Amino acid sequence: MSYQAEYIWIDGTKPSPLVRSKTKIVGDGKEPGIWGFDGSSTNQADGSSSDCVLAPVFVCDDPLRQPGDKLVMCEVLLPDMTPHPTNTRAACVAVADKYADQEPWFGVEQEYTFLQNGRPLGWPENGFPAPQGPYYCGVGGDKMPGREIVERHTLACMQAGLSIEGTNAEVMMGQWEFQIGILAPPLIGDQLWVARWLLFRIAEDFDVWATLEPKPIAGDWNGAGAHTNFSTKAMRGDGGWDAIIAGCEALGTRVDEHVANYGVGIESRLTGAHETAHFSTFSYGTSDRGASIRIPWAVARDKKGWLEDRRPNANMDPYVVSRIITETVCSAAIGS
Repeated sequence: MSYQAEYIWIDGTKPSPLVRSKTKIVGDGKEPGIWGFDGSSTNQADGSSSDCVLAPVFVCDDPLRQPGDKLVMCEVLLPDMTPHPTNTRAACVAVADKYADQEPWFGVEQEYTFLQNGRPLGWPENGFPAPQGPYYCGVGGDKMPGREIVERHTLACMQAGLSIEGTNAEVMMGQWEFQIGILAPPLIGDQLWVARWLLFRIAEDFDVWATLEPKPIAGDWNGAGAHTNFSTKAMRGDGGWDAIIAGCEALGTRVDEHVANYGVGIESRLTGAHETAHFSTFSYGTSDRGASIRIPWAVARDKKGWLEDRRPNANMDPYVVSRIITETVCSAAIGS
């Protein structure tokens, strides 16, 4: 029996790209193959030469449709089968291959905000909700709008076979988080984009928009990040503490380059307040959520493990972030 394959890709919208998808009916026993789309409608081509190519890179079960249906994450190619200029995955693959012997691993804490009728879900039509405090990991009453969407999204990720590790409510009312990992690049990007697509698609059914904007509400409210946990084989092994500190020091040598690649609007979020370090500074420390890089307490205790880069925005491109962190830390390890 034929099945439905939902082809998912990242478009060329600026300043932040959008997720696009369309459905292909695939014959019984056949794998999802190369397909195409109109790039002139996705900010990826001119109308006079509009064809773009969809090349499958990751396939999983579609938890929203019938058994046997698939979600197909794709990279965008030009008709000559070279990477499209908007394709950030290709560069990620090259760096991942170059440093594969160091075994870089990632876990991403994806924050997002539910919006409805132009305001965060659960907020009053006029004015503001009670100040931040009871919402983070909160339970009960009208404090936790959106939980039914979160529960459905979590189950969908599990049914799809994604490496989802958990969920929690965040500091601002209407803001939530899920975690994907631990995965090597570029798979961390493949799975995070699919998990984002599932979130956006499920929110549709509730007339809600899930936004990755880093500062959806100006003022004394937390922004939305994508804290990125990173380790190498050396960091995870006995005596890994020295490699962790070396990684932190390496990240401190390319601050402006990293901040420029960590998501549009990062200056509005990395202000030095609301559990962030200012975008123009760099610091690292154990259990310090006001630092650029946090070393978890258990890592400091065990003297091995991972580091957490707290700077990436919620709207960051995981292919870009995993590429630049791998390149910075792993190249420094070779040169040391």
